Amino acid sequence: MKIKDFKNKKVTIIGLGLHGGGVGSAKFFSMAGANVLVTDLRNKEELAESIEKLKKERIKYVLGQHRPEDFINTDLVIKNPAVSDKSKYLEIARENKVPIETDIGIFFELCPAPIIGITGSRGKSTVSTLTARFLKKKYSEVILAGNIRSSVLGKLNKIDKKSIVVLELSSWQLAGLKSHKKSPYCALITNIIPDHLNKYKDMDHYIRDKKKIFRWQKSKDYLILNHDDERVKDFKEEAKAQILYYSQENKEESDFQGSFIKQEKIYFNFEEVCSLNEIKLKGRHNISNVLAAITIAKLYNVSNKSIQKTLNKFNGIEGRLELIDIVNGVKYINDTTATIPEACLAALDSFSNKNIVLIAGGADKKLDFTELAKVVIKRIKAIILLKGSATDKLKQEIEKEMKLNNQQLEIIGPLDNMEQAVIEATEQAKKFEESIVLLSPACASFGLFRHEFERGKYFNEAVALLKNKH
Repeated sequence: MKIKDFKNKKVTIIGLGLHGGGVGSAKFFSMAGANVLVTDLRNKEELAESIEKLKKERIKYVLGQHRPEDFINTDLVIKNPAVSDKSKYLEIARENKVPIETDIGIFFELCPAPIIGITGSRGKSTVSTLTARFLKKKYSEVILAGNIRSSVLGKLNKIDKKSIVVLELSSWQLAGLKSHKKSPYCALITNIIPDHLNKYKDMDHYIRDKKKIFRWQKSKDYLILNHDDERVKDFKEEAKAQILYYSQENKEESDFQGSFIKQEKIYFNFEEVCSLNEIKLKGRHNISNVLAAITIAKLYNVSNKSIQKTLNKFNGIEGRLELIDIVNGVKYINDTTATIPEACLAALDSFSNKNIVLIAGGADKKLDFTELAKVVIKRIKAIILLKGSATDKLKQEIEKEMKLNNQQLEIIGPLDNMEQAVIEATEQAKKFEESIVLLSPACASFGLFRHEFERGKYFNEAVALLKNKH
């Protein structure tokens, strides 16, 4: 496959989306000389942000609907990761022998450089970003892309054989590698936690897609596994690649190859790399993320000094335990990317402070809130609920735990407005000293918001309004 193969071809892109993947694909095929048609069930107003980025390209749009003819009279269909594989329009394409591709599949065919692929239920964005920063200390051409709100195809023109590519890969993106039978040269899996069960038949199907990150690796390749995750650790049995691990425990006495912690220091094999004091990120889960990134960095011979310098400056990424501001002694923390209960639990575990007011709730992914409810009634002072298809389920679990434990917790909402949620949270936080207002929803954002980053943006804006009033 070569870029010139797409010249004058008819390409239908199903799902423009709002995260950059659809935009990147449309731009790539337009610049390759293809006749591009983008189709999305959302309307022009909802997709205005993405359409604006494509205004210089010659692209046709069919919005608010999908038409059967656009999947018949075409040479190629590009599927956005969010589009179900069982879509009836994809079935129409299959029936008419029209090839269906993904941006990741095409990227793996065209990329001339070795690829480091990072996946997992949680932590993959932080690990990908930190890995790229470590590698940039030693290598001049490091490209970060993938599920990290940056199109892979949009980066192809910057990549040559000397580049190192770091890709964050979701389970849906990994599914796109099936027809290519390709896996990254270096693959890392952070953890496996129930997620996206509104889209997957069951956990086995979700895990099957995650495993594609190493399924077609060769013996000279590398697979890095989280030794502290029982599911992930056992993937070794199915792997052909060389295995490295990372763990928060002392693994020096075993045949363990990789990164571990001993006496408040991080080691790679038997070499001391840095102290835990150099990690600015909050939470035990972030220590795991740092260990993961260090394992890749040491595999690529990045110096300990460079690792230490990077850690000293790395405060995390957008929407992940991000301190937005302190207003009248109240800390406002944006953890909008906590879209599953376990992520919210990790956020709560990151603070020793008991004076937490939590903003949570949203769209349902068919996940279990039992454990979260048990912790919530012990760890927080009040909860502000955002409207959504999962919110009633979360509220019922909390009320059940309150009754079982004979405890009281202030529950406000569900509310359909982030500004109001922040105002209500602030009123509760004022009752306590050194309190925290934490947006860590434990649910998806759809319904009230277009995506989790818009949810976080509205939270940040509501905090800014509060500050302006004082």
